[in-house]
Amino acid sequence: MNIRNITINRNMGMKRVFVFMLFVCCLQVSAQWKGMESFSMLHGEKVTYDLYFKWGLIMTRAGEASFSYDAEHALAGAVSRYNLYFKTTKFFDGFFKMRDTLTGYYNSDNMLIYSSKRTDEGNYYLIDELTFSYDAEKTRIRSLRYTPARMKIDTVLTGAGIVTDMLSVAHYMRGIDRTKLKHGDSFPLAVAIGRELVKILFIYQNQAIIEHGNVKFNTRYFKIDIMDEEAFESTKTSAEVWIGDDDNFLPVKLRSKLKIGYAEVYFKNASGLAHPLNCRIEVKK
Repeated sequence: MNIRNITINRNMGMKRVFVFMLFVCCLQVSAQWKGMESFSMLHGEKVTYDLYFKWGLIMTRAGEASFSYDAEHALAGAVSRYNLYFKTTKFFDGFFKMRDTLTGYYNSDNMLIYSSKRTDEGNYYLIDELTFSYDAEKTRIRSLRYTPARMKIDTVLTGAGIVTDMLSVAHYMRGIDRTKLKHGDSFPLAVAIGRELVKILFIYQNQAIIEHGNVKFNTRYFKIDIMDEEAFESTKTSAEVWIGDDDNFLPVKLRSKLKIGYAEVYFKNASGLAHPLNCRIEVKK
């Protein structure tokens, strides 16, 4: 099978990758209309992941995602900034080059107030901007999408419950007390993407040990339902995530069956973590 002969629609491929990649991001979101206070991360945290695509028996490294969480005061009302920079490998650059940046800004209550996604595919450039406001019952999001030439989307989305952006999902999970998890516990939220609020449901399964390379991790395993038929083969168990079973509660593996194959994301390295990475188990060679 020649991977270079696979035709990937540019816009659909981008959406598939990033809807999946949102699960490796860290966030601050509103829970019961108060800021979600996570004890699992501090300013200065940096985490890197490797993204793989799999077609049949072929599994190749497709890209690298680098995340940083820092103090931020340049944007009015913001005290924290979370940033993702994603780039494809040289191999994938030949037919689907991506250099994309996602950034979220959070206020002193750990509530998301603004986020942006800048998509750079060499000959194609797109910007998404989301501005969040909150009242006692609902979240309102001003959603803009534009190229250097024209405005493509300018709309307002309104949602109840937990509503956030693509870069703000897994830290919602990182804010959960893992010691109280029971099989079947579910965590619903919605993600603003363009004109849509995509519904997502995390469902806790069990403790599990996973292995990648010469390292094992003690984890908490979740199934994820994502109501996006364009991106995923099935909205039921669209993805799976294994989150490290220590006080960082950091995602260490993610997997999803896409319409063009499988995507898998693996933890690579980290610095500036709030707690020791006690979930990591070194495997003797």
